[in-house]
Amino acid sequence: MDIIQRLLHKVSLGVPSPRRSRPPHPPALNTPEQWQAYWEAQGQPWRREPEIDRQRQAELAQRRDIVPDIKQSIYPFKGVKLSRADIEWLLATHEAGRGPVNWSDESQHRRLGIDLRGADLRRTDLSFLPLARLQSSLSWSERNKATLEQRTMAAARMEGVNMNFAHLERALLHDVHLEQANLSRAFLEQANLRGAYLDRARLSYAHFKGAYLRGASLKKTNFCDAFLEGARLNDVLLSDEKGVGPLVADAHWDAVNLAVVRWSQIHLLGDEYEAWQKTRDGQMKDNATQLDEHERAVRANRQLAIALQSQGLNEVAARFSYRAQVLQRRVYWFEMFQQRVKLRQRGQALGAWLFSWFLFLLAGYGYKPGRSFLVYLLVIVGFTALYLGLDGQLAWYEAIVVSMTAFHGRGFSPSTFSPGDPLSIASAFEAFVGLIIEVTFIATLTQRFFNK
Repeated sequence: MDIIQRLLHKVSLGVPSPRRSRPPHPPALNTPEQWQAYWEAQGQPWRREPEIDRQRQAELAQRRDIVPDIKQSIYPFKGVKLSRADIEWLLATHEAGRGPVNWSDESQHRRLGIDLRGADLRRTDLSFLPLARLQSSLSWSERNKATLEQRTMAAARMEGVNMNFAHLERALLHDVHLEQANLSRAFLEQANLRGAYLDRARLSYAHFKGAYLRGASLKKTNFCDAFLEGARLNDVLLSDEKGVGPLVADAHWDAVNLAVVRWSQIHLLGDEYEAWQKTRDGQMKDNATQLDEHERAVRANRQLAIALQSQGLNEVAARFSYRAQVLQRRVYWFEMFQQRVKLRQRGQALGAWLFSWFLFLLAGYGYKPGRSFLVYLLVIVGFTALYLGLDGQLAWYEAIVVSMTAFHGRGFSPSTFSPGDPLSIASAFEAFVGLIIEVTFIATLTQRFFNK
């Protein structure tokens, strides 16, 4: 079993291994594998860095004894750049050696985690660490009494931090800068991220059960596959200046109150924005990549629309359903040009693409019925002009009457018309066109309003 598998097996539930007698600390421990085995032998499988020297230990211990003062913005590690090795030592020696908070033990839920308020953790690798009840900002009650400057000074700097698989249950992350942070698969149950800056953060597969995100900035945040059960999203900022929202494909919206989110601020989801980009990391995307991204964007819009509709937010849901239909048309296009696709499949994709365009132009897939009225007028006017050209004796208003009756298939025909007459042929053709348009329009609206 490799290092990652051992970490997943022992750390994912936050349960430490049984403590063994401390082995000697030989100076030959230099490789990650040796240190991993050494810390596992001590029941600390989340550690992997060499232990910091005694001078650094004394410095951190002295700082840890500093009494915090919110009014003066004094905190033990304010402005101090901390490495992973530093954090591992602070966790191991927390509360006189009691160690980190074990969230799987309910008796420890009232314990406070290590105090990192004001610390500099930018781009530090804190993956897999047991950081439950971490103090990286003011608590709820402290924050309400503090000034904006005091809140800012208390928040740790965590831009670009890697907390993949980290345990952050009930962590205090108010107002913390987490831009471009990696919180994938992190355990954030009951974590408080009010006012946190999560722009472009990766939160895929993260667990947010009961997390508090009120006022958080979530511009282009990646929520794909995240578990958002019961997360509170009041007043969150979801879009950037272009109206691009977060990535939400396969996110789990169970028990999330979506009615408190200002969906009007989002013009398109981040999944769709990425799909429309023709390059990635400076390289042109191939057809397979574009197909995959468009399929994911379709899925994201449809899943969000279903979640919104289940909470009665039908008008908002309709907007994302419409975007899903537009993207689905692009999916058909890229399916035509995939490698190792049979000719028959390409033909089916072409037919679906053309029919999708027809539905788009006719009624906007049922979400823009005004287009049908415009199409109706264009057909009536076009055939009116045709009738006038074929029979110069018709008055313009008579041509309109003929066109309208023919469109609706009423069978009206002046006595001067004969079955083989060009006017009769044109009238029959218009009746056929009208039938196609009416049937399609009714079917599209039925799909739109009744999900049939």
